[in-house]
Amino acid sequence: MDAYRAIITKRDTRHFLPDPIPPDVLTRILQAGRMAGSSKNSQPVRMVVVQDPGRRAALAACGDYAEHLKSAPLAIAVVLLPGGGHFDAGRAAQNLMVAAWADGITSCPIAMHRQECARNVLGIPPEHTIATVLAMGYPDLKHPLSQGRQRLPLDELVSWERWGAHRPEGG
Repeated sequence: MDAYRAIITKRDTRHFLPDPIPPDVLTRILQAGRMAGSSKNSQPVRMVVVQDPGRRAALAACGDYAEHLKSAPLAIAVVLLPGGGHFDAGRAAQNLMVAAWADGITSCPIAMHRQECARNVLGIPPEHTIATVLAMGYPDLKHPLSQGRQRLPLDELVSWERWGAHRPEGG
């Protein structure tokens, strides 16, 4: 699947099959996260892969909307080193999710509302931040993926040259 198609067709889901993700596929996904750019090439993002069901359940208790983490065959915590920017973490997370989608693996980002709880579950030092946790797995199609996401038209989202200005004629 080419990059543009992966981006525009990617769907999040909270329903996963129990099938494990093969090691070579997981390595490719992690490599995509590693290759995300960062400010001044600071590389402030680290990743923690969580496959143990008990640890995923404990981690789910650290987020308000994280119940589906228990049924995902794995999770990847995207961790920022001290001073790291959230934009850099977002770039890595998006790379991870798009690379997974290209291999037929769905994902769903999860906020860790109780950072101290999540850091304790994963053994992460207190000065680090868990930017997000990505639940990942093959989709359980008993819960169909949406066929299309409602998005505003480009002319409602994009201004040209100045806020609120429309695209120039012929542009």
